[in-house]
Amino acid sequence: MDSDFPLLSVFLYMLWFFCFVMWLFLLFAVVTDVFRSQDLSGWGKAGWTAAIILLPLIGVLAYLIVRGHSMHERQNREAAAAADLWRAQVRSAAGRPSTADELSRLADLRDHGVISSNEFEREKTKILA
Repeated sequence: MDSDFPLLSVFLYMLWFFCFVMWLFLLFAVVTDVFRSQDLSGWGKAGWTAAIILLPLIGVLAYLIVRGHSMHERQNREAAAAADLWRAQVRSAAGRPSTADELSRLADLRDHGVISSNEFEREKTKILA
């Protein structure tokens, strides 16, 4: 069987394809960060965008060197804000436990000796108030 496309060429094409996909990912991540950055002025955003478009490799590498640390901090802040929002939505959807559930939990704690009868009565009045 005559093969004009040897196995090494397949691996090299796969490597180049992987590098191309990673390049696109990096390019989109940097452009997204440029436009999400609150501390850059309009001219700064225009300058970084022009650098990335006119000299892509040098522009992206320069951006990562100059602003890479703040890029990481912005991503962490956005992720923390999204997580806090998600937790708040889950808490609001879950609702509060019913009064009967809280009283039965308190009774279990009293029965197991975790809280005293005085603490039980004090917490019971808080729940029923």
